[in-house]
Amino acid sequence: MWGISYWIVPIFSAFVWLAMLLAMLITWITEGSPRYASMEAGQHIAYISDVGAQGLKPLFIAMSTVTVVTLDLTFILERWLRHTGRLTHNTSLFQKILSILSIIAAIVGAVGLILLSIFDTLRHPHLHDAFLCLFIGGYIVSAIFICAEYQRLGIHFREHRVLRISFWLKLAFILIEIALAVAFGVTSKNGHRNVAAVLEWIIALIYFFFVLSFFIDFMPAVRTKHHQSHETEMDVALEQGDSATGRLYQNGAGDGGMNGYTNGANGYTNGANGYAPGTTKPVEPAVPSRNF
Repeated sequence: MWGISYWIVPIFSAFVWLAMLLAMLITWITEGSPRYASMEAGQHIAYISDVGAQGLKPLFIAMSTVTVVTLDLTFILERWLRHTGRLTHNTSLFQKILSILSIIAAIVGAVGLILLSIFDTLRHPHLHDAFLCLFIGGYIVSAIFICAEYQRLGIHFREHRVLRISFWLKLAFILIEIALAVAFGVTSKNGHRNVAAVLEWIIALIYFFFVLSFFIDFMPAVRTKHHQSHETEMDVALEQGDSATGRLYQNGAGDGGMNGYTNGANGYTNGANGYAPGTTKPVEPAVPSRNF
């Protein structure tokens, strides 16, 4: 990928998300933990959305968009690397369908996050809550499809430990996020806003580790990169004789063939003349002239 390793993409996405969370949390704390207009009575801990609805809304929109766009790019790159054989290839059409469904669900989740950052909780509370559900649900469903794909791949490629590690990490994300999302919804409905706010920050932090986990998935592609590059160089060089490398290969092949043919011809000729192959005709001594 233009000289840049693929694993950079999920790392970049994860740390953009983490930087956004830290910027919003630090801003709220350094401002003296204010009560925003979107916060309810008795609520002392701000939601991420409460902070994002205030002066940091441009940052909230921009960094959320960058995070989900690069994460969805990660899903697409993972599909491409399996298709080209840089990662363990899918062994059935069903696995490919699971991969495509995970991409679609991730795109749905990305749309949810972008829209919830635009339709903030202060001015559009109902739309904001709906898009929040779309965001969390989209990526949980996407992770479920990924786990199903990796589980099938792990059956056929038991020697690749990275598949098992990635499967268990993403399965842990699914289970933890579902449990926290249910707890978040219950505490929000029951009026325990401070508890719900803490849960929301935790859910967002776990999402960071989920995005970061794709770094592991791309690591095998680092080992296949050099092998593929070497094969490509050989193929191009043999096809393009005008390049220096191409001439090297072609001259080597041509010289070897021509020399072998020439040596064989010489041996045949010498043998026909009655001399041992590979030798030359001896020089006959000069006959001294006689003076009569």
